[in-house]
Amino acid sequence: MKIYSENKGSTLCLTLSGRLDTSTAPQLETEIKNSLDGIEKLELDFAGVDYVSSAGLRVLLSAQKTMQKQGELVLRNVPDVVMEVLEITGFVDILTIE
Repeated sequence: MKIYSENKGSTLCLTLSGRLDTSTAPQLETEIKNSLDGIEKLELDFAGVDYVSSAGLRVLLSAQKTMQKQGELVLRNVPDVVMEVLEITGFVDILTIE
């Protein structure tokens, strides 16, 4: 997985590409945890993500819980194959997806 980070003041945009699975989820989790000071909006661009495992879902849930306390989390450009996973698991009801 590749993660490109862009800080726009109080908004952090992370553009992801590759697979969000057991081997790459810790990388995303670390990136998020180390980057949220002063961030009110976290945007995750999923355009390049082609797979999300349960480990990836856990990272998204953790990020959502953190951002509820200090702002908002938004997922953008979610491919159909990933959206299907989010729908089946009920994550569409707890995440903001645009």
